Amino acid sequence: MSPPPTPSRDPRAQAWLKSFVPQLRRPLRQAVALGSLSGLLVVAQAALLAHVGAAAVEHRAPLRQALPWLLALLPVFALRFALVRGAERVAFRAGASLRQQLRRRLLDHVQRLGPLWLRAQQRGDLLNSLVNGIEALEAYFARYLPTARVTALVPAAILLVVFPVDWISGLVLLLTAPLIPLFMWLIGRGAEDMNQQQWQRLARLSARFLDTLQGLVSLKLLGAGRREAQVVEQVSEEYRAATMRVLRVAFLSSVVLEFLSTVSIALVAVLIGFRLMWGQMHFEQGFFVLLLAPEYYAPLRALGGVYHLRMDAIGAAQRIQPVLDIAAAPPGAGGAVPPAGAPQLRFEDLHFAYDDGRESLRGCSFEAAAGKVTALVGASGSGKSTLLGLLLGLGRPQRGRIVVSGVALGELDEQAWLQRIAVVPQRPHLFAASVADNLRLARPDADVAALRRAARAAAAEEFIDALPQGFDTLLGERGAGLSGGQAQRLALARALLRDSPLLLLDEATASLDARSQQQVMDSLRQELRGRTVLMAAHRLRTLELADHVVVLDGGRVVEQGSPQQLAAAGGAFARLLREQQGTVP
Repeated sequence: MSPPPTPSRDPRAQAWLKSFVPQLRRPLRQAVALGSLSGLLVVAQAALLAHVGAAAVEHRAPLRQALPWLLALLPVFALRFALVRGAERVAFRAGASLRQQLRRRLLDHVQRLGPLWLRAQQRGDLLNSLVNGIEALEAYFARYLPTARVTALVPAAILLVVFPVDWISGLVLLLTAPLIPLFMWLIGRGAEDMNQQQWQRLARLSARFLDTLQGLVSLKLLGAGRREAQVVEQVSEEYRAATMRVLRVAFLSSVVLEFLSTVSIALVAVLIGFRLMWGQMHFEQGFFVLLLAPEYYAPLRALGGVYHLRMDAIGAAQRIQPVLDIAAAPPGAGGAVPPAGAPQLRFEDLHFAYDDGRESLRGCSFEAAAGKVTALVGASGSGKSTLLGLLLGLGRPQRGRIVVSGVALGELDEQAWLQRIAVVPQRPHLFAASVADNLRLARPDADVAALRRAARAAAAEEFIDALPQGFDTLLGERGAGLSGGQAQRLALARALLRDSPLLLLDEATASLDARSQQQVMDSLRQELRGRTVLMAAHRLRTLELADHVVVLDGGRVVEQGSPQQLAAAGGAFARLLREQQGTVP
């Protein structure tokens, strides 16, 4: 796997992150206020410790005289602990709330974009954005932003305290402090590019893993499992090596920050030590400043420790923001009630292209008569499944429209329209439940007699009765325990049980043997009467059910008419028939 290109620093990602700050302003202010108060209590803590130290070292005071000052430290420690915990809890709740909101927003947006859009995406990358990407955004708002703002306040407040006490130490702190963010920025620029490359690697790796897992059965059948395992191992090793390079830079930045702060503290200590030795400073005064010096650099070091969260968030934003920026039709955009009865469908100059630029429909126009069976015929990729997806609202055409009994599809109430449709996809999904429960997804109130009628119409009753508990037999996820043909017949029975006026069949008999296919077709002749049926036919034998055939090629209608007319015309349909019959060399 070649390394991904170096990403440019996209200011849009940073602007997108900042757009969430207003809605988190209140909890962020609370977290910063609590963190700042905790930092300011350091001054009181240092003053008490310096006073006790001076009493013990300079004045040789007994313990009973210093005891009240030592006891005064206890509430200071307790209050600091409570403030730090409170700041963390407030920031965590704000980040968790934003995480839930963003995850829900991204899921809803992907759902509105629909499976037609999702089909062209790397789903592993999308899942990685939903999980790791959203988590990275939460850490940015819950940890990085509060730390960055506390860092801007606490050191400045400590400087205001130190300068009146010892201007020399204050000057040292003032001059050395900018070195830490400067080096953090210099090292962070390189680390940021490497981190964003890691996000791209992780996206590709996630997509590879998901594709491998989904195609595991096919890989085993083709004997390619060992080869794919080697590829996955190689990709994982490259990702591990790249991760170690990122960590090396991150550790380097931590070492530099620790070195600079340690040298600065040592410089303050040396200057204070010499002046104490020369009698130019009181012990309590020097001890007080020396105690504050590490606390002065502590917020800056903490910021360096969480700086990688900012880089992670920017990398995640560059993956999530483009998805959210894709225009999607709002749910239930129309409000018209779908006409009653079997609908008439008219497709007018439809154009549809996926996000990767691949065109599926190019000016597709035809009509499906009410109460008739219209078959869509064509080679794979000609646009048959896309047309069915557009009818289901799984995508929106870039041009053209679909008209349902005189009403544009976009003007119909989405939920009411979907209630009028039953679908049998190429790969039906059966859930981990009983056969009866899977069928009742179409009609929850259906009794056993209705289930049997639907199963009989789909030629599924015989094999269901042969199962250990019949209709009460539990199935595995995706119909585990059934053959492909049995799962297909259950999906067909579920669609017939719905008794909808519009039935969409995406090669409903593709997984059936010749005998089962004939049984299903004989049953369907009766069941399809009075319904509008749009059928994507990959195997032309199913055209015995069709009243009208539409031949697609490259997203356009090249022929249409009755099966008998098209077969006699000698055009594209006749050529497809000859190819499937094996007469074309």
